[in-house]
Amino acid sequence: MIKQGLFFLIMACMPLSMMAQKEVRKNIRKGNKVYQQQKFSEAAGFYEQAVKENPASREALFNLGNTLYRQKEWVKAAEQYRHFVTLEQENPVEAAAGWHNIGNTLLQKKELQQSMEAYKMALRLNPQDNETRYNLAVVQKMIQDQKNKQNQDQNQDQNQQQQDQQQQQPQQQQPQQQQPQQQQPQQDQRAEQPKQPEQMSRDNARQLLQAIEQDEQQTQQKVQQIKAEEREQKAEENKRNNRNW
Repeated sequence: MIKQGLFFLIMACMPLSMMAQKEVRKNIRKGNKVYQQQKFSEAAGFYEQAVKENPASREALFNLGNTLYRQKEWVKAAEQYRHFVTLEQENPVEAAAGWHNIGNTLLQKKELQQSMEAYKMALRLNPQDNETRYNLAVVQKMIQDQKNKQNQDQNQDQNQQQQDQQQQQPQQQQPQQQQPQQQQPQQDQRAEQPKQPEQMSRDNARQLLQAIEQDEQQTQQKVQQIKAEEREQKAEENKRNNRNW
């Protein structure tokens, strides 16, 4: 919320005629009355007249800023608030209210970093202002969310670029495969063809099986012959042993 209702006080003595001071006060009171009725455009007219008569009227400047803010004229409102804070050197609470409203106008303009700095300035002048502290926390959260979104968008862009590159690589290779090749002599084409394994004919397979069977028979015969010779030797040894008895 914008700070308001702070400047219904008796103004300090200024180098103006009594008639001019009365006219300034008259326009401010009229502006305050229609402002309370939410007739912001009409109120702005009275405040502008008061500022014209007394450019150093802090009350008129601050209230004019509020009426412009209500009309969503953020730039003009910020100008009036800035003019006000340059003049308000006596009361830090009232100066803090001006910086608070500057922060609000900058926030409405989506100038988050500048808005945060304005709220910080207001808290330096009035550390007890919980409303400003809350607004500062809100804008800091908005800044952090904005940074997170930017990082997320950058990561998505990088991922998209990588995917695009991966998709472009096969497309770049494809034209090379489709390039017309110069026809080679028929002998060269045969030489480049991979050799296929030769298939075994039925006759060759039969001959191979017969050879394996013959080898097995011969091996069995040799084994039987060796066993027979071993039996004969044992029998001869038994005979010799019997003779000795």
